[in-house]
Amino acid sequence: MDNEQLKRRDLRALWHPCTQMKDYGEEGTLPLLPIQRGEGVWLYDFDGNRYLDAISSWWVNLFGHANPRINAAVRDQLDELEHVILAGCTHEPVVELCERLIDLTPDGLDRVFLADNGSAGVEVALKMSFHYWLNSGRSEKTRFIRLSNSYHGETLGALSVSDVPLYSATYKPLMLDVITVPAPDCYEREPGESCADVARRQFTHMEAVLAEHADEVCAVIVEPLVQCAGHMRMYDPEYLRLLRAACDRHGVHLIADEIAVGFGRTGTMFACEQGPVVPDFLCLSKGLTGGYLPMAAVLTSDDIYNAFYDDYEKLNMFLHSHSYTGNPLACRAALATLDIFTSELVLERNKVLASHIKKRLAPLADHPHVADVRQHGMIAAVELVQDKASRTPYPWQERRGLEIYRHALTRGALLRPLGNVSYLMPPYVITEDEIDFLVEVMTEGIHRATHQP
Repeated sequence: MDNEQLKRRDLRALWHPCTQMKDYGEEGTLPLLPIQRGEGVWLYDFDGNRYLDAISSWWVNLFGHANPRINAAVRDQLDELEHVILAGCTHEPVVELCERLIDLTPDGLDRVFLADNGSAGVEVALKMSFHYWLNSGRSEKTRFIRLSNSYHGETLGALSVSDVPLYSATYKPLMLDVITVPAPDCYEREPGESCADVARRQFTHMEAVLAEHADEVCAVIVEPLVQCAGHMRMYDPEYLRLLRAACDRHGVHLIADEIAVGFGRTGTMFACEQGPVVPDFLCLSKGLTGGYLPMAAVLTSDDIYNAFYDDYEKLNMFLHSHSYTGNPLACRAALATLDIFTSELVLERNKVLASHIKKRLAPLADHPHVADVRQHGMIAAVELVQDKASRTPYPWQERRGLEIYRHALTRGALLRPLGNVSYLMPPYVITEDEIDFLVEVMTEGIHRATHQP
């Protein structure tokens, strides 16, 4: 098998996610990248080339490809139990995982409901919030509040509370009726404003909407600190503090979607800790299994759990299920991932790596077509614009980010920009030398994409 053989077979059979397949056709502009194996931060193709995985394979991989500890845990579990229905059955890996997640997350999150991907986890939280209010005699609470530029997944409920038109506009007739509030995006700061100032200024919109609509609203859903699919736009923890207090005042749930930002991505184990706030629902996925197997966890309180705990005849139980809920192999991968956090100084090392990323990216702030260099922990982004003074963006049709992507592949790096935003979200096992390499490649790509010498 070589690269070309696999690509030909692929294009005869597959329909890739989040992809205009014509881009990979005979007249396409994108190279399809065949991967044979992975090791650490590196991916290897069939012809012996390697690529540094700067985006953690869609933000899931924390401790490198083919991690020996996670490999061993999954192999061990494979010889014991591959899967069993979780309705009416239980097993040791799922119980231990739920116990450890309760211990690891902020106090007050005492129950764990499992699903098999991030979008499904968001669906669980939305349905559970609505159903809680229904069981509590508040049937008028049927709506949700989202932030502008937010993204929570691509199943219909999750898409309804998302606000990235590229993904959602086509399906608008199928969606829930939600309320959109302007995000506290620090990119929109005025001269002299801090990110905390922006958070306070923008929160006035949320306060007004809650005051008017709280009686009909189940929950507010946010991505704490970083709107990842929304071009890695970032905001200050002050917004979380204000939001938690307001949700309490108005009797509305707070759903924290930490699917992308949880497990150390923003510098703390969970982004909510930087409030610090405790949400009513905490959605986790992606890094939960170290990038090995699909799994999502929704943590909530005993109060919410108890609203469903009743006689069967009342039919108010939470009837939501997935065939692979609590899959033992995924549980063991997750447990091995958590073991690495507890046995190694992961968050401390990440602070060093994040500081190095910040130092190396800093010179790009002076680039004539860079409007912003921003970072929260192990997520860093560089936003390109056509005109720096006015922050006029490049037309999306020009697809400037693809120039960076294509150049990076020729240099041995997998960078996958979001429109005009190039970002780094690497596995935590990356070295400072490998960060230097990525920043060098990104800088070259930005020069090419903006036609700079």
